[in-house]
Amino acid sequence: MNNVSKVSKLRGLKKLGLIAIIAMLALAMMACGSGSSDLPSQSGDQGASNSTPNTGNTGNTGDAGNGGSGDKVYKIGLTQYAPHPSLDNCRDGFILGLADEGFVEGVNIQFDITNADGKGENTNLIAQSYVAKMYDLICAIATPSSMAAQAAAEEKGIPVIFSAVSDPVAAQLVESLDKPNRGTTGTSDDLPLEKQMQLIREFLPEAKKIGILYTTSEVNSQTHLNKFKELAPKYNFEIVAIGVNTPSDIPLAVDSLLAQVDVVNNFTDNNVVNNLQTLIDKANEKKIPVFGSEEEQVRNGCIASESIDYVELGRATGIMAAQILKGQDVNTLPVQVITESKPVASQAVMDMLGIELPAKYKDTIEFLD
Repeated sequence: MNNVSKVSKLRGLKKLGLIAIIAMLALAMMACGSGSSDLPSQSGDQGASNSTPNTGNTGNTGDAGNGGSGDKVYKIGLTQYAPHPSLDNCRDGFILGLADEGFVEGVNIQFDITNADGKGENTNLIAQSYVAKMYDLICAIATPSSMAAQAAAEEKGIPVIFSAVSDPVAAQLVESLDKPNRGTTGTSDDLPLEKQMQLIREFLPEAKKIGILYTTSEVNSQTHLNKFKELAPKYNFEIVAIGVNTPSDIPLAVDSLLAQVDVVNNFTDNNVVNNLQTLIDKANEKKIPVFGSEEEQVRNGCIASESIDYVELGRATGIMAAQILKGQDVNTLPVQVITESKPVASQAVMDMLGIELPAKYKDTIEFLD
């Protein structure tokens, strides 16, 4: 069996395991029942609950013991910034990570799951609601939701754990990666930007200009852009970047960007990812390849990516959350930076654009179609 077949087989087994565990959790939720919430975009498929919260201050009581045993039912507010696949994967992984440590919905955990739909005002409303209910812990997925949760929860001492935050120090979520000390900790998706640029160069040896569309208010996007600009001369690239503020800015910005570049690279910018199809459609018309920053973007039309596994990112976050529920101080639990990645590609997009697989990736690439 070659390396690609091994990767595909392992990935298939992993997905079957994920489906089985989620199915088990769903049965538990059906048995116990779930309430509804008036918060924006309730994600009912994950068993969101709006029952009377525990009025105690934080979940750092250690009642769960080893593996989450004990009579206490912990109430967790779980929110993500936008409804796109990589953040969905983080959410699912978070639930799995808690289950790995013995914290299961309908047994000793109640979730209140929401989605801010990519709107900053919603992140604040959701965070304030969770704090008012004095939940034991808040998990926030993506930088905007994490910043809102930290700001709302810090005074009340409710621990916040974040996921998919690329630069938690720049976002002022933590004082440092080793010593968070601001009531929050979590996992950082440190994109493998140099490997990504190497990938682009191998696929497009003649390309000169890489286009970047980014949201000016997203801290993670600014961090990624600055690093990409630093790397560009090493690989003989020029970076052309256009900033946007709202989704309505994207169509015109894409038109302007595509007129200036040979290729586009997409980060994990939540606003842009929410509107990725606009970028993909316009780029395909001009036969300009778009590289993604994780596998779900490749599934949705990008040509290739050096990809972090966002289910595993979320799982690591869930395991950290379990540590906090068991008594670990959120202020001293170091941030985990996830850097391991793998190259993935779409054969269909490669064929459409007439691009062949570089020899360097022949034995390592995973095709997602």
